[in-house]
Amino acid sequence: MSGIYIHIPFCKKACHYCDFHFSTSLKYADEMVEAICKEIKMKKDRIYGQVGSIYFGGGTPSILSQSSLQKIFDAINSTFSVDANAEITIETNPDDLTTQKIKELRQLPVNRFSVGIQSFFNEDLVWMNRAHNADEAENCIKRSQDAGFENLTLDLIYGYPLLTDTKWLSNINKAVELEVPHISAYALTVEPRTALAHAIKDKKQSPINDNQSAGQFVILMDKLVEAGFEHYEISNFAKPDCYANHNTNYWKGVNYIGIGPSAHGFDGQNRYMNPASNSLYMEQLERNKLPELIEELNLNDRFNEYIMTSLRTMWGTELEKIKSDFGKDFLEETKHNLRGFEDKDWLILSDKKIKLSQSGKLFADHIASELFIVNSSE
Repeated sequence: MSGIYIHIPFCKKACHYCDFHFSTSLKYADEMVEAICKEIKMKKDRIYGQVGSIYFGGGTPSILSQSSLQKIFDAINSTFSVDANAEITIETNPDDLTTQKIKELRQLPVNRFSVGIQSFFNEDLVWMNRAHNADEAENCIKRSQDAGFENLTLDLIYGYPLLTDTKWLSNINKAVELEVPHISAYALTVEPRTALAHAIKDKKQSPINDNQSAGQFVILMDKLVEAGFEHYEISNFAKPDCYANHNTNYWKGVNYIGIGPSAHGFDGQNRYMNPASNSLYMEQLERNKLPELIEELNLNDRFNEYIMTSLRTMWGTELEKIKSDFGKDFLEETKHNLRGFEDKDWLILSDKKIKLSQSGKLFADHIASELFIVNSSE
């Protein structure tokens, strides 16, 4: 079944490390919701069959009112057939998840929260310029669970200067103690044009230490697997059968549409990209024009994308799929490129699959790039 991603481009404040598209002004929030609903209806022919997952990302989708979110759901339900058991996720910030807000979200079809915790330490949250504090980080999870939201995932960040290994262990242990079924954890990266990048450039902030990030990634893997989580994707850990369906479909190449400014979609052959501009996005929809660029993926592009996404997962890269979907030449080239890893303990190889070993997970992007096919065969 296909998925729908909806980008809500609003936040209360700008986190110092974030380069996602958003605005801290809600002045045109109502107009944006109307534009999103219009784009949904204009893409009615992009999905065949039922919708299996809906994901509200951002930005901070939980910043919208119940009525605004309901409008978007009404547009979806009047345009597409949504499976009765569809996974419907909304990204939330801890400071938004008040008792009243959770009660309002309970009235919507939402059945899963993705909570941007990042850290349970106040000094870290201040350093990141997050809008919540440590108490809110913990209490919002408990409030959500008490209200009946058990399908929760929380985000953590590691590899930043303030985070000692002792604090990182404390964050991991706290997440485990909260009994959420899914945890996502990301190494902090310095993105251009962010406040963090400028601070490092001006020598007001220490650069990111790659060795620290690698060491804390190993701690993360060890501790969460020990706690009964499956490391099913590089940045994602879940209790058995509690995988994020929407994101898993991304990694498995399932079709999805992207709605909202900066959102991307994929139909199996081409990628569709909306502009990262609220004004341009709304302006083009006002003119009854879909605000998107189309990137046509050739056979090499699709192969390289399959390698990149599949290799990140516990299911691995299937050699038979390479042969059936891309051809015998791609399979032979892949086997040839694998020879460079024969003496390394980075891959687990069989006659059916390629998987990353635990040490290989530290070099996932490098390994994938070595398996890419560069010269076009088309």
